[in-house]
Amino acid sequence: MTSPAAPDPAALSPRLPSPLQELGDDRFARRGLRLLLKRDDLIHPELTGNKWRKLAPNLRAAAGRTVVTFGGAYSNHLRATAAAGRLLGVPTVGVVRGQELADRPLNPSLARCAADGMRLHFVDRSTYRRKAEPATLAAVLRAVGVPGAHVVPEGGSNVLAVHGCTALGAELGDRADVVAVACGTGGTLAGLAAGLPEGGRALGIPVLKGGFLDTAVQALQEEAFGARRGTWSLDDRFHFGGYARPAPELDAFAGDFAARHGVPVERLYVAKLLYGLLTLAEEGAFARGTTIAAVVTGRPFPS
Repeated sequence: MTSPAAPDPAALSPRLPSPLQELGDDRFARRGLRLLLKRDDLIHPELTGNKWRKLAPNLRAAAGRTVVTFGGAYSNHLRATAAAGRLLGVPTVGVVRGQELADRPLNPSLARCAADGMRLHFVDRSTYRRKAEPATLAAVLRAVGVPGAHVVPEGGSNVLAVHGCTALGAELGDRADVVAVACGTGGTLAGLAAGLPEGGRALGIPVLKGGFLDTAVQALQEEAFGARRGTWSLDDRFHFGGYARPAPELDAFAGDFAARHGVPVERLYVAKLLYGLLTLAEEGAFARGTTIAAVVTGRPFPS
């Protein structure tokens, strides 16, 4: 008796390659710069942007097994994983940072995960910090009752995801001199940089405080490819205090950018990316004649 075929994300008809849109923005144009948007937010209505690129190879590897993954209370990755589980009939468990959240009403982000069928398991912050340690991970899997699950790390960044994101660089080819992306855990930047042709440069804008991403991206590339790949760098000045922190200046910028160009601007990642690029342009960081592509990795929630 043969086993049923594993769900294939390709059955969800992703829009690949994602569109490349040029914007006429005088703030860039007067400095001799072209600004393109790589509209990964249009890949799929529910699995947008880098979440598709990172999750699709992991869902194939899961082969129908329960997917267990990790995130905070406002995690885009948890929402995308839950949506993928619903669409493909794959059981999902989200391990959420913050045991205290178990006794509170679910915020809209976690409520969406639960509505999509994800089982939420809350852990204290100390346990969460140790989630990658084999003993801690094994204890978590026992606690949720799925010791044979396919485990996807926080943010979806593992070797499978890095390889999945190389297609982003390949799709852009030589259309841009600099390709910029907002970074949470580094997997998208690691794959993007590896997928760009020779001469292409990738720029990461971290959305979290801490300055740890350089080491994380390097480690992901070494695990995926055996060595550092491509030309890439990080500028960690644009996190606005950390993930999901109130930032009126950033909100005002995002609202203005959306009004100028008719493009929805997601606040947790994309707004920081675009703000950073404009600041760098104003600082003269890019030579005249440079074409910059900004990767739009998601859309505002709820969409």
